[in-house]
Amino acid sequence: MDAVLPGRSRAVTGPTDHVVVVGAGLAGLSAAMRLAGAGRRVTVLEREELPGGRAGRITTPVDGGAYRFDTGPTVLTMPDLVADCFDALGEDMTDWLELEPVSPLYRARYADGSHLDVHADPEAMAAEISAVCGPAEADGYRRFVEYVSRLYRYEMRHFIDRNIDTPADLLSPDLARLVAAGGFRRLAPVVQQFLKDERTQRVFSFQSLYAGLSPYDALAIYAVIAYMDSVAGVFFPRGGIHALPSAMAAAAAAHGVEFRYGAEVVRVEHSGGRASAVVTADGERVACDAVVLNPDLPVAYTELLGVQPRRLRRLTYSPSCYLMLAGSRASWPDNAHHTILFGRAWREVFEELTGGRLMSDPSVLVSTPTLSDPELAPPGRHVYYVLFPTPSLSAGARSGVDWERIAGGYREHVVTTLERRGYPGFGDGIEVEHVTTPLDWRARGMADGAPFASSHTFGQTGPFRPGNLWGENVVFTGSGTQPGVGVPMVLVSGRLAAERITGRDRAYRSRAWR
Repeated sequence: MDAVLPGRSRAVTGPTDHVVVVGAGLAGLSAAMRLAGAGRRVTVLEREELPGGRAGRITTPVDGGAYRFDTGPTVLTMPDLVADCFDALGEDMTDWLELEPVSPLYRARYADGSHLDVHADPEAMAAEISAVCGPAEADGYRRFVEYVSRLYRYEMRHFIDRNIDTPADLLSPDLARLVAAGGFRRLAPVVQQFLKDERTQRVFSFQSLYAGLSPYDALAIYAVIAYMDSVAGVFFPRGGIHALPSAMAAAAAAHGVEFRYGAEVVRVEHSGGRASAVVTADGERVACDAVVLNPDLPVAYTELLGVQPRRLRRLTYSPSCYLMLAGSRASWPDNAHHTILFGRAWREVFEELTGGRLMSDPSVLVSTPTLSDPELAPPGRHVYYVLFPTPSLSAGARSGVDWERIAGGYREHVVTTLERRGYPGFGDGIEVEHVTTPLDWRARGMADGAPFASSHTFGQTGPFRPGNLWGENVVFTGSGTQPGVGVPMVLVSGRLAAERITGRDRAYRSRAWR
């Protein structure tokens, strides 16, 4: 059957009856579920022994039980996008996955000793801001919510929730509205129009780092990340974030998707721009009509397709991170599920990260998922997810950051920083730990050791971001292609990839944008 999107966007040509999805990350699973729902035969090949990709799982047995660590994203927003994946199969998400709201969404702790709890309900948040920063700041917050809600409505349907082939595809009344609303100005000055207290400015602009940019460089359109994060709410699955890909894979398998784990794909056979099969590390050839590639896009091009478009060589990557997963006997009474520890420095932090230097006065994320699901650790113990942003490998190399040499010392820096910022005795409480440096991210298949993929500069955003269609029948999905980085975006990416194959443009309109 031929897939055609009349007058809308390009599509795979030729038969599409059997599709191989390489990689069972969130984007690959989203694509597989939609392809199966559209009647395609789908085979998913995953090199690991479980689904999830970056949203993986490490289980470490200890006396009295086991620690279960999520290895990737720890913040889940926009649950309607998750439900949309299950809708494509005619399934109800709640039959497969239990999501609970996180409250507070974050606890922001500042160097002056103050703290601010972030709530999804605007009036509850306004009351919190009024108590900590004053009523005038609360009024500014209300206006900010109105502003980002408008941006969200303008952006999602026409600029994120669709396949884009050329800049001309963006022409719509909403583009004019975005321009008029200041969406293409810099984020930090726009936030400062509404919020005058540095504490609230930080809480509602740090999300630009997800896009790989300083709020002083990011476009104001990325305020929608703050909307998804801090207005629409944060959720946590029972069983940890890894429960999400596990549920998606289980539902897909129930609808005929074949999953083959421990099957590493090393090459895509193609000729004249048309793929005919994928080849695994053990030499097996899996013939197919179309291929969806979920590995990091630059790696998929160079290692699986054996090509390297000139543009990929010029990509600018987001900062990386040092991740410590700690199983601990220690706890602290004022801890929250997600805690952001802000240092005194702010603009300097981003200048250091993008300039290839380690943060001298770090701002960091500490997540404690066992506060929401105690079963992720043995009784009376906790899991801590500690994320320190760092430069990407290429940026760090320019400043002499050598992770083979500094990893041990940096680990001590992480522990010392936490102990000075409200977690006394953190190091002594650790029972087991797993550390991931930028070198480890690269070894796991992430270009430049950057788990947040290429940054969202203007030249790497929307139609200027690497496209998701190559040749006649190869489609990319994941954070390296359109629309971009973050769990919501990669779920959308999976649907956009499926639509390139099925030709059913926006066939499963997410309730999230209705």
